[in-house]
Amino acid sequence: MSTSAQVPGGPAAQMKRRNNAQRQEAKASQRPTSTRSVGAGGSSSTMLKLYTDESQGLKVDPVVVMVLSLGFIFSVVALHILAKVSTKLLG
Repeated sequence: MSTSAQVPGGPAAQMKRRNNAQRQEAKASQRPTSTRSVGAGGSSSTMLKLYTDESQGLKVDPVVVMVLSLGFIFSVVALHILAKVSTKLLG
């Protein structure tokens, strides 16, 4: 028996373990650490384009959005009333 402690598998196995550990460290350092950098359900750059003023996209004034949404709600209510009235008159 030798007096020095030898690694099981010899020097080739030790080199494989060292290379494997280095690869895992490199992979871990490349991984993003936060969910924002990963993207919540998608790319974070597309999420930011929705909320920044520099985005090249459809810019709609909040007043226009309010008018259109109130118009939609009014049309749905009017259609419900029209359906009630028509069923009472015809049926």
